[in-house]
Amino acid sequence: MPTLILVRHGRSTANTAGVLAGRTPGVALDERGAAQAAALPGRLAALPLAAAVSSPLQRCRETLQPLLDARPGLPLHTEDRISECDYGEWSGRKLAELSDDPLMSVVQQHPSAAAFPGGESMRAMQARAVDAVRDWNARIGAEHGEDAVYVMCSHGDIIKSLVADALGMHLDLFQRVHADPCSVTAIRYTRLRPFLLRLGDTGDLASLAPREQAPEADAADGTATDAAVGGGAGAP
Repeated sequence: MPTLILVRHGRSTANTAGVLAGRTPGVALDERGAAQAAALPGRLAALPLAAAVSSPLQRCRETLQPLLDARPGLPLHTEDRISECDYGEWSGRKLAELSDDPLMSVVQQHPSAAAFPGGESMRAMQARAVDAVRDWNARIGAEHGEDAVYVMCSHGDIIKSLVADALGMHLDLFQRVHADPCSVTAIRYTRLRPFLLRLGDTGDLASLAPREQAPEADAADGTATDAAVGGGAGAP
């Protein structure tokens, strides 16, 4: 079966503002996110991509545009099932204020039981994303062969949930996975099992260095012990 190249969208204006964007319209890449997207064609240059699949949200389409410009004729498909989690009433709110919501501890420690008010559950989010990938694997394999490679641009929590599925992990463990903006995660699917080939690869080891900021600020944005809902902004 095909190899899936999962790309998280580049850093967005919501990421830098510490806002949980969700499906809020008009959220674009910031300056750094645009630079990350511009570097993507070079990072994927060695891969014979059969197709590109994108979440319908603007930040994903902007991330893929330089790749499409560099590869005229690469077909682009929009897939609603890999859109961001529907965070409902949490959408558009500051992550720092959401950290005090009792639901946040459920999201962090028991996400399979988490359902966002006015939105969807995390179980539903994972199920639709996994179904989408399985369907696209079958379609790409049928149209381009079992050794085909294709790219899919989506969102942090979606990618983390797909990695959990590929590793056979319960959704309650998916907060242990991290994917920075414009990172590449590669999964090769076979008849019997998937293989995780890359996880959150940015080619930038600087993001592993200790961060110079106050401990209380670190805790407020969910990067100390909690996972950043939505995926976080990546290295400063």
